Amino acid sequence: MSSNLLFQTIDQISREKGIDPQIVIDAIEDAIVVASRKYFKTDEELRSRLNPDTGEVEVFAVRKVVEQVEDETLEISIEEAQSLKDDVQVDDELEFQKPTEGLGRIAAQMAKQVIFQKVREAERERVYEEYHGHVGEIVNCVVKRFENGDIIVDLGKTEGRMPRREQSRLEGYAPGERMRVVIIRVEKTTRGPQVVVSRGDAGLVQHLFQTEVPEIYDGTVQIRSIAREAGERTKIAVASRERDVDPVGACVGMRGSRVQSIIRELRGEKIDIIQGSDDVVTFATNAISPAQVSRVSILAAQETEYEPEAPEVEPPPERIMEIIVEDSQLSLAIGKKGQNVRLASKLIGWRIDIKSEEEKRAEIEDEIQRLQAATPLESISGLTPGIIKKLNSADITTVEQLAELAPEDLEAVPGIGSKTFDRIRDELSEYYAALPSYEDDLERTTQERMFARDAEDGPSALEPEDPVGGETPEPGGGETPESAGGEATESSGGGDGGPG
Repeated sequence: MSSNLLFQTIDQISREKGIDPQIVIDAIEDAIVVASRKYFKTDEELRSRLNPDTGEVEVFAVRKVVEQVEDETLEISIEEAQSLKDDVQVDDELEFQKPTEGLGRIAAQMAKQVIFQKVREAERERVYEEYHGHVGEIVNCVVKRFENGDIIVDLGKTEGRMPRREQSRLEGYAPGERMRVVIIRVEKTTRGPQVVVSRGDAGLVQHLFQTEVPEIYDGTVQIRSIAREAGERTKIAVASRERDVDPVGACVGMRGSRVQSIIRELRGEKIDIIQGSDDVVTFATNAISPAQVSRVSILAAQETEYEPEAPEVEPPPERIMEIIVEDSQLSLAIGKKGQNVRLASKLIGWRIDIKSEEEKRAEIEDEIQRLQAATPLESISGLTPGIIKKLNSADITTVEQLAELAPEDLEAVPGIGSKTFDRIRDELSEYYAALPSYEDDLERTTQERMFARDAEDGPSALEPEDPVGGETPEPGGGETPESAGGEATESSGGGDGGPG
């Protein structure tokens, strides 16, 4: 093959595969080295080089110049090297050309396979580098086929895969249909680079708003954050850099034309456009809409930024807020299966606890009762300051906490041994026994038990049973005239009722 024709072929392959021509030249040289080693059956270090003048690939055996030769295959002495080349030095390399005329057809076939493999690897690396730099961007693609629930799309220079979890449940596509997707990552696999695309990523919604809303495109209106559950609902927070521009109205458009265009692209997915704010309370109030918020309380706020690379730094406390709504607004604030509050939490970056007015009122009452019932440990006179300090170190600060503590939990407190445990138990028993309420409860319980036992045993055997009238008759059967007359009246059916 002439030099001109060879380099034309290399240039054609490079343009078809979209790779650097030098990569093809390196692949040819590597392939000739593999074929030559197979042909010569040698352990020599071989090197191949493409001659730009003749267009032939030359093969050389390389030997290193050393003072004392240990391996004649790879090394050459300094004396012998200087006899071949005057200015050679130790650690230099000398090349000895090998004949390539007898490589034959098998060697050429092997070289061809190596060239194809090298070019394919270079092509895969080129595809990876190209798409890896476009992660997060929107691209147009064509649906090719379906594999185990995944959608395989044609991106032009390679194929992309859309997993089931990255698809919207509202959408269905047929082979040959065009759609817009987000490149979310590029994976290296044994079969080459795998480009993973998505229709459920929040970046798709952001791109659609940038396309449909000129104010977002030119920067007048900014997208603060987006929270999305693909196929269900999306919340997007926007803010304006100019006072005269309404960010929500700009995104909605005249009679909803702009947002309706985006909803059609997303196959009917619901979109809530929220007014963003630097004030987190105002932002949360807007994010939880359409529910009406009564008040917002910050429970925990993240003050410092946490760096995972520094393990000695403690992670900051979680950012938590509490939102109180009217009882009738609770279900609306939570949403179907908690979707509304979940999206609002993602939108503002805080954990949100939703409570109704009734729930908050009951919680406050319980807290007040608990605080009123709290008795400090110092109220137990038998507990020494050392014991109280040990209990406080385990977050036991009240008598009520100590009484509710299980025995095994109390023994697990550092510094509480068996003797200290017995002393705490005895002192706690004496403390409750000395309380007036405890004595009253004990007396009342004793009386209730005695009454219950008497009711089960019946009338005492030492006492006569009560008559029908409820009074005990005197000895001798004496009766008062009133009682006798009364009985006669009741039994007057026999005719002989009175005294003779």
